[in-house]
Amino acid sequence: MKEWGKFTEITKAKGVWLTDSKGNKMIDGVASMWCNVWGHSNPQLVKSIQNQSKKLQHSSMFNLTNEPAEKLANTLVKISPGMHRVFYSDNGSSAMEISIKLALQYWKNIGNKKKTKIATLENGYHGDTFGAMSVGYVPEFFGKFKKQLFSTVQFPVPNKYRTPKKYTAANYEQYCLDKIEKRFAKNDDIAAFVMESGAQVAGGVIIYPKGFQKKISQLCKKFNILLVLDEIATGFGRLGSMFQYQEQKSNPDIVAYGKMLTGGYLTMAATLANKKIYDSFLGEFNEWKHLFHGHTYTGNPLAAAVSFENLQMYKKNNLIKKIQGKSKIFEKFYDEILDIDIVGDVRHKGMLMGIELVKDKKRKIPISPKKSINKIFFEVGKENGIYLRTLGNIVMLVPPLAISETELELLLKRTIKTITTAKSKVI
Repeated sequence: MKEWGKFTEITKAKGVWLTDSKGNKMIDGVASMWCNVWGHSNPQLVKSIQNQSKKLQHSSMFNLTNEPAEKLANTLVKISPGMHRVFYSDNGSSAMEISIKLALQYWKNIGNKKKTKIATLENGYHGDTFGAMSVGYVPEFFGKFKKQLFSTVQFPVPNKYRTPKKYTAANYEQYCLDKIEKRFAKNDDIAAFVMESGAQVAGGVIIYPKGFQKKISQLCKKFNILLVLDEIATGFGRLGSMFQYQEQKSNPDIVAYGKMLTGGYLTMAATLANKKIYDSFLGEFNEWKHLFHGHTYTGNPLAAAVSFENLQMYKKNNLIKKIQGKSKIFEKFYDEILDIDIVGDVRHKGMLMGIELVKDKKRKIPISPKKSINKIFFEVGKENGIYLRTLGNIVMLVPPLAISETELELLLKRTIKTITTAKSKVI
């Protein structure tokens, strides 16, 4: 924390550009923490908030409802295959906490007392609250809290770049799946399998092999285990499809949305469940089947109104198809980035790229400077007119989805310059 004596103050933003208090401009290379869709100060989204603010700013969802929350819920269910009802919250971590509670209570509601364990993938990330830390345990982030977290059943995840020496990538993927199946078959105590959908993002942009998530979905169905998917960072087009669980041909019982749900304008998240899960919570008051969970700003009308407008804009602007086209611009720069001598691997899908920095390419040894990589890349990136935030030794590129092709090329060129310039400071 001592490294950060003062912070750059952002005073305004338009499109993909952030402007600080000194008038310096930067491309928002991380979509303001992976949530911005259309760029900043979008008139349609701003207008939707203004219009709603004149009618109803906030109203509790305890025993009440409101029109924007109802319209949004109907839209989310309509566009999310297999989902039946929506439970709102106000951030991704909370959406995952709700997902975990739904999954565990489901089994109790139907009278099954054996299923109490949560299975997860190693290296996964689901948020910073205690339940989310438990199912997404990243030692570097959460090691100091390990004794306070609940235990989970963890399985290895395929990582093509860091496949163990005695395996091929395909063999290691099968090894991971075999471990999952073997444990599932051992006894009937696993309530749910929790995983990020499509890729592990905060864990280093680990893109799952084709068919991996589908096979996990099939194993969950075979052994009567709920599948809980985290689409908070990967849904709404980030990886090139509206929802990754569709592309991955997996069938979740519960799915969590966040980040880009509001276009990045207000805070809101949603947990969706299928009919089987929802129906298990229906009962008389004295049966105590209801979910004891709620947030003050659940179903906030302003956030719901801008989310609804955001989703209408996806359709009107054919955004998903445009993302699939722009994704190819990343590929144009792949070899140039990989040729940089401190870059060990480049991983990319849709509008997401992870660049892994190493001090030894042959032995794949990560760089580990005394000063934080995040600090170095923020400073050098700012000098080059881009806002970057690294996670460990991974440079993340997560731009607003509607970034123009020209601006995306500029972001990639400036990223290359930033890595090259920062090289002497990180080795």
